[in-house]
Amino acid sequence: MESWVEAIRESIRNATGEDFLPARSASIGGGSISQGFSLTGTDGRRFFVKKNHSKLRAMFDAEAAGLSELARCEALRIPRAITLVDHGNACFLVLEHLDLGGPADGAALGRGVAALHAIIGAQFGWTMDNFIGSTHQPNSPCSNWTAFYREHRLAFQRRLANRNGAGAGLLDAVTRLETELDGFFSQHRPEPSLLHGDLWSGNWGYLRDGSPTLFDPAVYFGDREADIAMMELFGHPGADFFAAYNEFQPLDVGYSARRDLYNLYHILNHYNLFGGGYALQAERMAQRLLAELH
Repeated sequence: MESWVEAIRESIRNATGEDFLPARSASIGGGSISQGFSLTGTDGRRFFVKKNHSKLRAMFDAEAAGLSELARCEALRIPRAITLVDHGNACFLVLEHLDLGGPADGAALGRGVAALHAIIGAQFGWTMDNFIGSTHQPNSPCSNWTAFYREHRLAFQRRLANRNGAGAGLLDAVTRLETELDGFFSQHRPEPSLLHGDLWSGNWGYLRDGSPTLFDPAVYFGDREADIAMMELFGHPGADFFAAYNEFQPLDVGYSARRDLYNLYHILNHYNLFGGGYALQAERMAQRLLAELH
């Protein structure tokens, strides 16, 4: 048995109180940041394991804490973080293995996300910073949503874009948007709802019985519309989702404009991660948002 497998085995035994003898592992694709694989024991138990360099352990710490926070929502099936393992220059996050691939039930997902957003915090932000992709995401608590979104989302990404060589057109448009941000919230007063934070279609799924699940979070408390907006950015949950969600948590008037405002954060982050055409896309989004205010 390889030394890293033995290290995981020992950590699982310490965390669960039960011995685990790995029989086989299989690579699981789909992740662009960490290597993923399933680990199956001789007793049939399975775990999902993420591997990355030890210098990124903070990313796994935040993910484990985020999953625990999301698990407060009983309407969604959230995988449990079992243990974190350090071995050599690598770290491993061991998660409960969920058997995905069941029939899509958009209505169940809508009810589940509505229940998640009904969990209200004392302030916007979270108890710790985390990551959006591999980008640091600051979550210092704040009582004012507009101030939080201005500083910890738009301005933070703008400063990264400046360091990454973004053009003046993009930087100026986002700066102007920051100064005029209050205009989008004259009739919208969001509560600090518990958010998944990175809710694109690759981060939700369905178990074999159709139960909805969320994973790979970037958790914080914020405007619930930020989660809904991203569900429409990279993928779409479908009409059944929106019908069920709006039955429990109707979206406020003006959501379509704020949707672009919230998705600008993710497009800026994609520019900072991948470069390329995301800069022009972000600049055009910012210009359209400014035009809506004038």
